[in-house]
Amino acid sequence: MLKDKTIVLGVTGGIAAYKSAYLASALKKQHANVHVVMTRHATEFISHLTFETLTNNRVTVEMFDRHFEYDVKHISLAKAADLMIVAPATANFIAKAANGIADDMLSTVFLAAKCTRLVVPAMNTAMYENPATQDNMARLAGYGVKIIEPATGLLACGDEGKGKMPEPEELLEHILMECACDKDLEGLKVLVTAGPTQEAIDPVRYITNHSSGKMGYALARAARMRGAEVVLVSGQTALTAPAGVTVINVRSSQEMHDAVMEHAESSDMIFKAAAVADYTPLTVADQKIKKKDGEMVIELKRTADILGDIAKVRRDDQIICGFSMETENLIENSRSKLERKSLDLICANSLRTEGAGFKGDTNIITIITKDSITELGKLSKLETAQRIIDVASQMHMVREERSK
Repeated sequence: MLKDKTIVLGVTGGIAAYKSAYLASALKKQHANVHVVMTRHATEFISHLTFETLTNNRVTVEMFDRHFEYDVKHISLAKAADLMIVAPATANFIAKAANGIADDMLSTVFLAAKCTRLVVPAMNTAMYENPATQDNMARLAGYGVKIIEPATGLLACGDEGKGKMPEPEELLEHILMECACDKDLEGLKVLVTAGPTQEAIDPVRYITNHSSGKMGYALARAARMRGAEVVLVSGQTALTAPAGVTVINVRSSQEMHDAVMEHAESSDMIFKAAAVADYTPLTVADQKIKKKDGEMVIELKRTADILGDIAKVRRDDQIICGFSMETENLIENSRSKLERKSLDLICANSLRTEGAGFKGDTNIITIITKDSITELGKLSKLETAQRIIDVASQMHMVREERSK
């Protein structure tokens, strides 16, 4: 996803520098052109040869390296970068960057760069929480630099607290969010639902379904990559939330209904990918129901119709996308739902088709609108999400043009 993108990775002198090698490797696997700039102290923790082997580019450490005799390297790197990330960023580097000090190669490139800049603080908790460090980070944020919060845990010094550098996978996600896609959804608000609901029978048991939430999470991730402000209302899943997405965790269909209705009217696009229970127990036992001889009957009642209630408050310029999981009559049943729920498009798939449905990393979707049927074929769920958003985005643009 980073083909033809140039990423400058700054590495400062902290023990977390070893994680930066994994990040460089991950960036390279996404086909990025990776240039590493290290401080002298960083080379005490990890060899520059490690990064040169991983990136196939010479590592820059010294301002006046003879290899760059005919190149003002700190300027050429700054100009070439689509994104610059400093990970780990020590308190010393943050202090210099916040005050415009450029006394080595890394701080000079950082000062000259006009691209998106990410800073990943990694240090002892006391150093991180020191008011001077907090003021310096606030100043950097005021200059448009994006600060990625450190993780909390056991630090190399033996202390427990905030200051750990996030894992490379998380940092890669932040980078992808910034520069993997054109920001054609910038300024738009997108609401996505994902995952299953749980309908309580008693304090121990509940009714649910097989949804993993992967399709909804892929939609949230894709929309955020394209610049949208994304709210994800999620049932209980084992998935990690996409970077930059506001997540509202819910359990029951009623909780999902309430969360969706809170954000529905202000959203420009709504993607209802959650597998919401159609029925919920009529009564919920206060205590665990004990096993007895004979059969047991659980009376059920209909759950709230989330799509139906969205239709009551929808704006004329909103795009609403539903999902339809079928085992028979895929097109007919899905088109009927499209009309009944007043949807702009519906994404239909069959549980009986290999490569589609719950839990897998691929999907086979048919996008149905009032005027068209588009079969996407077997794609990853992220690719599927991008194609769905393409259709929704085009419909939104047409609707905006008509309203002018």
